[in-house]
Amino acid sequence: MRLDDVTAPARVWSLLGSVPRAWLVVATALAVLYALAVAVRRRLRRARMRRRFARGAEGEREAAHLLEAHGFTIEGAQVAGAYDVLVDGAPVAITVRADYIVARDGARFVAEVKTGRVAPRIETAATRRQLLEYQHAFGVARVLLVDADQRRVQLVELPERASAVRWPALALAGAVFAALAVAWTVR
Repeated sequence: MRLDDVTAPARVWSLLGSVPRAWLVVATALAVLYALAVAVRRRLRRARMRRRFARGAEGEREAAHLLEAHGFTIEGAQVAGAYDVLVDGAPVAITVRADYIVARDGARFVAEVKTGRVAPRIETAATRRQLLEYQHAFGVARVLLVDADQRRVQLVELPERASAVRWPALALAGAVFAALAVAWTVR
């Protein structure tokens, strides 16, 4: 241990001694105010999150009654589903949880419950992605988007994605056509 290491705190105190006391009081007060502001902001954020989760849970309970009023039979709530993806050739299982699995007239649907202004809209990217994910995980082509606040049930149809242009089939058809054209002209 060096002598400078021992005397460093003494030097700091001696430097602070040369700072006017009013400045130290102001700096301390600002530091305390900043710490209080951070703490209040953190508490407000947590309270907003708690309210949002509570409203979501309440919306799910209301949605069950709404779905039944629309003639759906609830087969399950908070139902887990899964699908696999390949990451660098290795399979990875992805699990999802649907709010409800419902049925009506022999057809099964995943029902996704949303609350708020933005989430219940199909134009919302996160909602759209979630519904597409349900299509893969549960093997359904139609999903119900339930807006608990507006008490509305919308049928969202997810048609199977047409595969990208079928180039191999087009190339084969072109090759056959070309071969027939050449054969016809050679005769």
